[in-house]
Amino acid sequence: MEMYRLIEKNPRNAELIFPYIGGEEVNGSPTHTHDRYVINFGEMSEDEAREYPDLMKIVEEKVKPGRLAQNREIRARYWWRFGETTPSLFRAIAPLERVLVTARVSQRSSFTFLANNMVFSEQLVVFADERYSFFCILQSRIHEICVKFFSSTIQDGLRYTPSDCFATFPFPQNWETNPTLEAVGKEYYEYRAALMVRNNQGLTDTYNRFHDPEECDADILKLRSLHAAMDKAVLEAYGWTDIPTDCTFLLDYDDEDEEEETSNGRQRKKPWRYRWTEEVHDEVLARLLDLNQERSQAEILGGKAAQKKPKAKASKKKASKARKIKEDAPIIPGLNLE
Repeated sequence: MEMYRLIEKNPRNAELIFPYIGGEEVNGSPTHTHDRYVINFGEMSEDEAREYPDLMKIVEEKVKPGRLAQNREIRARYWWRFGETTPSLFRAIAPLERVLVTARVSQRSSFTFLANNMVFSEQLVVFADERYSFFCILQSRIHEICVKFFSSTIQDGLRYTPSDCFATFPFPQNWETNPTLEAVGKEYYEYRAALMVRNNQGLTDTYNRFHDPEECDADILKLRSLHAAMDKAVLEAYGWTDIPTDCTFLLDYDDEDEEEETSNGRQRKKPWRYRWTEEVHDEVLARLLDLNQERSQAEILGGKAAQKKPKAKASKKKASKARKIKEDAPIIPGLNLE
């Protein structure tokens, strides 16, 4: 492998060679194992990058011609760097051991943790959070309802757009310190991880079985039970204890041709999903939209109230700086955010 040759030639090259991972590895591998490496100069100047001549030679030969041919001036000027650098992402994940990710496009939104020392493909959405409580909420059916409502579709998959699917999602109050969310999220995550390794199946295959009405394996039945417990904990965090968590197998859509054979002779399966009834789905969606509206109105009213209060110049300067920091460091730093 070229990576090993470069490191053997000069061990210093290892400083700038990183694992590279995308949505296919995240959803397909039972352990989310990467099989690619990339050279990443980060925000180095050209002179700094040339201190690694072996690596610079590769980038100059394979990357520079294409960058100089592009119309985007910034890419041509910094041709040795990634097309879109995301310093806010790396600042946010630097103190973390892992980050939560999801494939930008997939049939079902599945979230998992990855080590933070990777280069993430733009086909991954990266969340700078390593708590199981955060995973618990995003993997729950409550968040899934928002994803399906706000996301666009690509063929049979959903496109997870952070500005639509995440920024509009109202988290439960004080979720960060909720021990139940942390505990049930941890139990579900660890069980699912062990199950995937045991069956040598990734997220896609595991959730295909999860939603298959003919699947009755004890391990999958337990995963469904743990998912229900996770949903229950999230609903309770909102204070919505009147919402039932019972699921049934329902079609996402009804296509009469779905059972016909495909070009390779295989029979397509109908799009079953193990989910809440339409009544429960619509009730939760309505409450989420109402909650989002309430918080938006509260922010607007809070902003107007703050504007009426006279502030010293120093305070205005500090507030302006805080807003600038907030803008530069989004809640979900990711590659090529929408």
